[in-house]
Amino acid sequence: TASSIASSIDYRYFVAGGTCAAISHGITTPIDVVKTRMQSNPEKYRNILDTTAHIVKEEGASALVAGIGPTLVGYGIEGALKFGVYEVTKPLVVLAFRELGLSGGGTSTGGGRPGMLPFLLASIMAGAVASLVLVPMESTRIRMVTDPDFANAGLLDGLGRLVEESGLVKTLTVGMGAMLAKQIPYTFGKQVSFDVVAKFLYRNLNVPTSALSSLTKGLRPEYLKWVVSVLAAMVASVMACLLSQPGDVILTETYDGAGSHGHGHGGGGTNAPGGKQRAVGVGGVPKSKGLREVSSTIYNTDVVRGLSGFFTGLQARFLHVGLIITSQLVIYDLVKQLLGLPASGSH
Repeated sequence: TASSIASSIDYRYFVAGGTCAAISHGITTPIDVVKTRMQSNPEKYRNILDTTAHIVKEEGASALVAGIGPTLVGYGIEGALKFGVYEVTKPLVVLAFRELGLSGGGTSTGGGRPGMLPFLLASIMAGAVASLVLVPMESTRIRMVTDPDFANAGLLDGLGRLVEESGLVKTLTVGMGAMLAKQIPYTFGKQVSFDVVAKFLYRNLNVPTSALSSLTKGLRPEYLKWVVSVLAAMVASVMACLLSQPGDVILTETYDGAGSHGHGHGGGGTNAPGGKQRAVGVGGVPKSKGLREVSSTIYNTDVVRGLSGFFTGLQARFLHVGLIITSQLVIYDLVKQLLGLPASGSH
């Protein structure tokens, strides 16, 4: 009903989500730069330390914060929408399932505890909404990291140049399939895992005879919330990284604009880092590649062949995503509580 929708909308979720996303993505920008370079040119950039040394030696330390403008703005807005939409949608979907007498993948119906499906649907909606904001921001960030012509561009300048190259509609929509391929499993892995693990921990901590309860006996409630947040966030970071890694590689390849990893298409192109050729269309505008074409390019690359190509840069991304999600979810829980909302999983 309209009253249920209105009552579920709370600006504090959006504020907490935007704050934690901007901070967590901002402080991990250097790792993101290294990860993106490893994905866009695996022949030259093979591991985290060598890639970092290469970048600093050839381009200076400032290159490690390339794209920080789009990162802060894009992920700040994205985080506000993703967390806000997820928290607003989740109780509505659960309510709809209960009214329909469905368990949502659980073992009970009616007023029992809901299953996983309502949370999955809420995360899909949140990831889809966030993708609309991230498409132009991520396109700009990746071009700033991988294209020398964009190396000194700021956020507005980079966006403006993309609009000049491809037009407004294309800039706002190109790579949407790739973005959804990353964001939906990422959102599900992160937020649903965090919810489920936090609820599991709180449920077992409230049982005096459980092993978890004995381990945390004597901890003050505020410290206990920190322990739950950190443990649940660490599990969520692993799940989100593994589930969204293929989509992240597809996203980098889509926005990098190159024909393949380590070598270019036949026919003209513009230079990209490491001697790659950037595939171009009419008037020198980079060609946009569909999800199938990009996936085929990654699968058939000469550098990393087969399905393993979709896990290029996984080492760097585990570090990157682990730091992002762990810090992000802990900050999210902290800001929520400062704003008067309950800790995740505690209600």
